[in-house]
Amino acid sequence: MMSADYRPIHLLLALLASGAVAAAESGNTATAAAADGAGAATATAAAVDPAAEGVIETVTVTAQRRTQAVQDVPIPVQVVTPQLIESLAATDLAQMSGYVPGLQVSGEQPTQPGYTLRGISVSDFGIGTDSPIGIYEDGVYAGKTGGALLMFNDVQRIEVLKGPQGTLFGRNSAAGAISVVSNEPVAYWSAAATARFGNYGAKYYDAMVNVPLGQDLAARVSFVDNRSDGWLSDAATGERYNREGDWGMRAQLRWNAPADTRVRFIWEHENLSQPARPAIGIVPLAPSPALPPPFMPGVSSTADWFDPLHAPVLNDVINGVESRTFDGATLRIEHAFGFADFTSISGYRHFNTYNREDQDGTNRQYLYFDDANIEQNTSWSQEFTLASKTEHADWVAGADYYYNDANQTSQLNFFTDSIDTVLNNTGLAPGGLYGPISQATGINLLGLPWQENMFNHGLYRAAAVYGDVIWHLAPKWNLTTGVRFTHDDKEFSWYNPTRTAPELDAALAPLYPGGMPVVPFLPPLQTFQQNLVFNTPVSTAAPLRVSNSWNDTSPRVVLDYKPQPDLMVYGSATKGYQAGGYNALAPGAKYDPETVRNYELGVKSELADRRLLLNASVYYYLYSNLQNLSLITNGSTIPQYQVTVSGRRARLPVAWDRLRRCRLDAAARVPRGLPLQRRLTRSGRVPVDPDFQNGRSDQSHRCAARLDEPRARAGDGCRILEQPLRQPLRDRGADYQRHDARYALHQHHRPALLRRGSRRAVLSCKESCT
Repeated sequence: MMSADYRPIHLLLALLASGAVAAAESGNTATAAAADGAGAATATAAAVDPAAEGVIETVTVTAQRRTQAVQDVPIPVQVVTPQLIESLAATDLAQMSGYVPGLQVSGEQPTQPGYTLRGISVSDFGIGTDSPIGIYEDGVYAGKTGGALLMFNDVQRIEVLKGPQGTLFGRNSAAGAISVVSNEPVAYWSAAATARFGNYGAKYYDAMVNVPLGQDLAARVSFVDNRSDGWLSDAATGERYNREGDWGMRAQLRWNAPADTRVRFIWEHENLSQPARPAIGIVPLAPSPALPPPFMPGVSSTADWFDPLHAPVLNDVINGVESRTFDGATLRIEHAFGFADFTSISGYRHFNTYNREDQDGTNRQYLYFDDANIEQNTSWSQEFTLASKTEHADWVAGADYYYNDANQTSQLNFFTDSIDTVLNNTGLAPGGLYGPISQATGINLLGLPWQENMFNHGLYRAAAVYGDVIWHLAPKWNLTTGVRFTHDDKEFSWYNPTRTAPELDAALAPLYPGGMPVVPFLPPLQTFQQNLVFNTPVSTAAPLRVSNSWNDTSPRVVLDYKPQPDLMVYGSATKGYQAGGYNALAPGAKYDPETVRNYELGVKSELADRRLLLNASVYYYLYSNLQNLSLITNGSTIPQYQVTVSGRRARLPVAWDRLRRCRLDAAARVPRGLPLQRRLTRSGRVPVDPDFQNGRSDQSHRCAARLDEPRARAGDGCRILEQPLRQPLRDRGADYQRHDARYALHQHHRPALLRRGSRRAVLSCKESCT
C-alpha cells in the first residue's frame, strides 16, 4: 500500500534527476506559467526584476470576477503567494493561521475544519448548517464540511476576501470568501519537485510535470504527499498520535480550441488516513474504580489538575481513525464573443469521511465514551458569466446553480459500564443499573457495547443571477454597483432509531423470556432499550422530514478615488447572506437565514518607491438573525451544540473595539545588500537565529545543531526557511507547543536568506526546470 502511494512521486523525482530534461535555475517558473494562460493571475515580473530592486511585485487577482491588480480592487483582500506557502512549509490553510490578518482556520480535524474571518464563524459541523465563509477552488464552491480543507497542491495563489461577498460570490459568503487558484497547464515543458524531512518521521514530497502535447494542447500532473509518525504517545500503550497521512494528485488538460475558445479540465483526488485527534485528560484519577471530580474526594479545584504540557495521554477508543477520500472534477470553457467574454464553470465534488475519536480522555472502560462523524457528500455546480470592458464601464453578469446531496451519521459509543457511571453521576440510578443486576442475577451485563445513531440527510438546491458594473465616472473616480438574487431550497431529515446493542440483548434474553422479567425486582425491558442521548420520539420510528425555501437580494455599492497612481481610498456598503438551516442533532429544529450589512472605509497605498505596501480598513457590521453556536441540554444526559439565532439585530461598532475591528496589513521587501544578507553570503555558514532555540525540546536542539554543520552552508545551496511552532491542542486547556525542525539535502542555486524573528528552521529542497 505504501509503495503504491509513493510511486508517482518517485517517478517524477527520477525524471528530474535522470537528465531527461535540462535543469535550469528558474526562480520565476510559477510566474511564467501563469502568464502563459489567458486570464491567469499571479505575481508578475516587470521589465526590471522587482526582487532585484527591492520593489514589491504587482499581484493580480480575480476578486471581482475580473483580472485586476490587487491594489486597484476596492475590497480588503489578502493574497497568499506560493512563495509564502513555501517559506512557511505550510501544507494547508490551517497552517497559514496568523499570517492572514483576521483569518483563523482550525485544522486539527481536517474532515471537520473551522473557519473564522473577522471574528465571524459557525463552528457546528452538522450538514444542516452553512459556514458564513465561502470556500472556492478554481471557481467551484467547496462548502464547509469534509471537502473544505484540502492540502495545497500546485497552488498559484489564494485570495482571502474580507467582508460580505454576497453579490459576486453568492450564498454563504456573509463574512467573506476564500478563493484557491491552481496553476494551469502551459505551452512548454516544465517540471518541479520538493522534498522535506524532519523529526517525528516527517516526510513531505510534491512534484509537478507539465507537458505540451501539441501546438494547442498541454497537460499538467501534480502530486503531494505529507506523512509523519506523530509527536504524542499514549502513556499506556505507546500508540503515536497526531500522525499525518495524506496524499493527493491533480491532472489537468488545457486546449486552445478554434474560434477563440479555451477549454480546461481538472481532475483531483485526495486520500487521508490518520489517527483521530486524541482526548487528553488533565484531571488526575485515583485507582480504579474511582470517579473523576466532583465525585472523587481530594480533587476539588484546578490547582489539583495536571500541567497541560505534561499530562499523560491515555486513550482507548476503538478504531480511532480520521479518514477521507475526495474526488473532484472541474470543466472551464472560455469563449470570446465580439461584445463580451463568456465563461462556463462546471464542478463536481464527492467525498466520504470517517472520524471516530476518544471523548473521555482515559483508558478506563467504566468511563468509556467515543463519538464518530461519518459523511457522504456529493455536489454539482454550474456557473455562466459574461464580462466586458468599455471606455465607460466594466461589467460582469452571471447565473449559477448549486445542488448538494449530503448524508451524515452522528454516532455515540458506550459500554454498559460507562452507562452505569452516567446514571450514577446524574442521579437517575444511584449505584448504576447493569452492575447491580449482574450481581443479583449472576448474569454479567457489564462490558457490553452500546451504540446510538442520528442519521441526517440533506438535499439542497440554490439558483442565482447577478450583475456588477464598475462605472468610470472620471479618470480618478469609479463607482461600482451590483446586485444578486438568490433562491434556496432545502430538504432535511432526522432519524434516531433505538440503540444498537446485540450483545446486551442476548444477555438480557434469559432474564426476559417473552419480554417479561423472571424476577419482580427487574425493571421493564423497555428500560434497557431506550436511547440515552438521541431520544426524540418524533424521529425514532421513522425519519422526520421538513423542507423550506428562502429568497434574498444582496446589493453592493462601492466608490473609489485615486488621487495618485499609488494611492486609493474607497468606501462601500454591501450585504451578505447566509442561508437558513437545521440543527442536525435536534429533530425539527430550524433557523432562518442570517444577513449582514457592512459599511466600510479603506485605503490602499504603495510607499517608499513601491518598497512598502500599506493597506488599512475600518468597518461596521449590522446583523439580522445572528447565528450562534450554543451548548444546550434539552433534557439529555449529554449536552449538545446547536445553532440558534438571536431574532434581533446586532451591531459591531468600530469605536468600541478598535483593536479587533480595525485591520492593518503591511508588507516590505528588504533590498539586497543589507547587513543580514551580506553576512549570510560572505560567511558561507548559515547562522541560527537565537530565537530558534528558545523553548525547544531536546530533539529540536539536536536539529538546530545540525543546521550549523558544514553541509548546511549557504554556498553549498541549502536553503533555510522559518515557520512558527504553535500546534494547539484544545483538549489540554492551553496551547501545546510542537517543537521540531525539518531538514533536507538538495541543490538550490541561490544564497540562503534567514529571516528575523524565527521560531523553527526548515531546510528544504526544491528543484525546477523548464
